[in-house]
Amino acid sequence: MTVTLRHALGRDLDALYRLEQVAFTGDRFSRRQLWHLLNRAHALTLVVEQRPPDGGPPRLLGYGTLLFRRGTRRARLYSFCVHPGARGSGLGRRLLETLEAEALARDAEVLGLEVRADNRVALGLYQRMGFRLERWLDDYYEDGCAGWQMAKPLRAEQGAAWAREG
Repeated sequence: MTVTLRHALGRDLDALYRLEQVAFTGDRFSRRQLWHLLNRAHALTLVVEQRPPDGGPPRLLGYGTLLFRRGTRRARLYSFCVHPGARGSGLGRRLLETLEAEALARDAEVLGLEVRADNRVALGLYQRMGFRLERWLDDYYEDGCAGWQMAKPLRAEQGAAWAREG
């Protein structure tokens, strides 16, 4: 089976919504929020899709959305999702690496994100990828779970400075 990463399109809305329902138990995006991210926000969404060998319809295995704000060199990983059946396959790492490259290509110098404090798998991935804990976020998620704000420098010189600091 062929797995590809590509820019999300409007026609991906239904599949993105279904993936949100399967992958998350709370703090899910609504169809309207996903539509906004795809069509109106100063954002970039990439999807990971798998095409079966029989030529059937592709299956969405993951997506990631970056937000960009004018006047800052910090991009935000706003949403990151891998289908539960595809976790542990390396797709998350590949998607995150591609999102980092996209942020860097848009002149971002730092990539920030928030992650649930109880999501050890995601915390481990982000830390292995060079993200550092920045700030504890009490009662951040809708169910009262705390979160961590994390960040990673995207340019080599910033990474060296962070390594000296921490």
